[in-house]
Amino acid sequence: MIIDLIGINAKYIHSNPAVYSLRACAGEYKESVRIREFTINQRMEEIRQEIYLGRPDVLAFSCYIWNISLIKELIADLGKILPATDIYLGGPEVSYCAEAVLSKNPAVKGILIGEGEVSFAKLLSCYANRENEDLEQALRSVPGLATRDFVNEAGALPDLASIPFWYKQEGCAGVPAEFENRILYYESSRGCPFSCSYCLSSIDKRVRFRPMEMVKEELDFFLSNKVKQVKFIDRTFNANPTRALEIWSYLKEHDNGVTNFHFEIAADIITEEELNCLADMRSGQVQLEIGVQTTNPETLCEIRRTTDMEKLCKNVAKLREFNNMHLHLDLIAGLPYEDMASFIRSFNEVYAMGGNDLQLGFLKVLHGSYMEEMRDVYGIICEEKEPYEVLSTNWISYEDVIRLKKVEEMLSLYANSGQFANTVAALEKYFSTPFEMFEALACFYEKKGYFVQTPARSRRYEVLLEFVDEVVPEQKQHFEDLLTLDYYLRENPKSRPSFAKGPLLLQKRSALTHTEYFATFPNQKGTLGQYLIFDYTKRNPVTGNALVTETDEINGF
Repeated sequence: MIIDLIGINAKYIHSNPAVYSLRACAGEYKESVRIREFTINQRMEEIRQEIYLGRPDVLAFSCYIWNISLIKELIADLGKILPATDIYLGGPEVSYCAEAVLSKNPAVKGILIGEGEVSFAKLLSCYANRENEDLEQALRSVPGLATRDFVNEAGALPDLASIPFWYKQEGCAGVPAEFENRILYYESSRGCPFSCSYCLSSIDKRVRFRPMEMVKEELDFFLSNKVKQVKFIDRTFNANPTRALEIWSYLKEHDNGVTNFHFEIAADIITEEELNCLADMRSGQVQLEIGVQTTNPETLCEIRRTTDMEKLCKNVAKLREFNNMHLHLDLIAGLPYEDMASFIRSFNEVYAMGGNDLQLGFLKVLHGSYMEEMRDVYGIICEEKEPYEVLSTNWISYEDVIRLKKVEEMLSLYANSGQFANTVAALEKYFSTPFEMFEALACFYEKKGYFVQTPARSRRYEVLLEFVDEVVPEQKQHFEDLLTLDYYLRENPKSRPSFAKGPLLLQKRSALTHTEYFATFPNQKGTLGQYLIFDYTKRNPVTGNALVTETDEINGF
């Protein structure tokens, strides 16, 4: 018996924790389970061929909004070329609409609804014993299994202590080869105590925790193997502040100087003890993702999100002051009671919080969410296919969405990239609000045709200078210096950019450092003009910028 668990990821560096958890819980049938991972960027024909040549008895696909269309195409073909292979689906993209998925996809035999560890293990036992008992009858005992003939009630949720740690494998001292050069995902809890209407985690408020002694032992594995990055997939990591503090304290005490840990938190409930712990972390040891979503009180209330915005702002400000971690802030466009004026206010207020990354996302009307139930009340029109992104609501039009999409792209290229930090900060002063600046930049892109022919990474510096020349031409020389500064902070190129106007100091350049003259920067003596040395052997672990030192004397010229 061969069962293939198929994970189709958004990028190669991602892995699929769901399929690894299912196999880890397969018990005596584990050796029959193969994991096959692909990416949505691979050709469908290539994926189809690999699955076919594996000749599985059973196929099980892990379904999400980023891969469901590809999976539907695959199973339609695989059902024809592997007629003896039974196909099952699981995951959030099919769990809340099983009947509709089964009716539209005749190649699918069944759908495992909800958390699948217990269900999948039982399914395997049915196939392993099918010679001794009727398979169709046995399948009626699989908890949470939906077929065209029956829908079984979900069973008990798995105890997180019962799920083996799949990164530690027998016969392998370190991290298994399949995870090399990939982000490792880790789960210390399931569920969320909050009720945000757009989120599937709000459906089950029962928060379950992995025992702390197991968590620490597993963190030791990541630390001892000097894994580059571990992403906690806990929905709200600090929902239990005592537990969060214990884990953060443990990481601080056992830091290996290499591993970065990513956490998704609620910033308004973070405690002083947690803040004090985070303040002492190694620079780059942790990064935090904070879902603000909106600053509109009426919208927060309507989406059932309890946020103390004043406390959130204060805590984000404190986290920024630590200057030792990357802060990712989230906004959602298209929420109820948020028109354009309200969203622009939210944008400006969250931007002012000073995160390293402001993610301007758009509401996705997920199957099974309360937001889906309310779509008619809110007048939500969304995409027919995944990711079911909002097109308009009672409060914003599709034209507004188009406008925000263009701002989103400018925000991503010129703020979130971190490439233009000094230039953008200086440019903000010439606009009444940050949103106005990014929208003006979007209009400039539209006029120049840059949305059609997107400039390459190095060309974007020149494009931004073109924008500056149109907005504040009298400041062009100073912005040339700022762009040069931003350029050499991030890049170590062999050739100088066209906007670098200082004298060419080739004898002061090496593969590891670069020296540049800035005519409009004040020096240590208080007069204009200074030399800066960029050291690429010492980069800031949070920003990636080279270490910069000022020098008064340039010998040898």
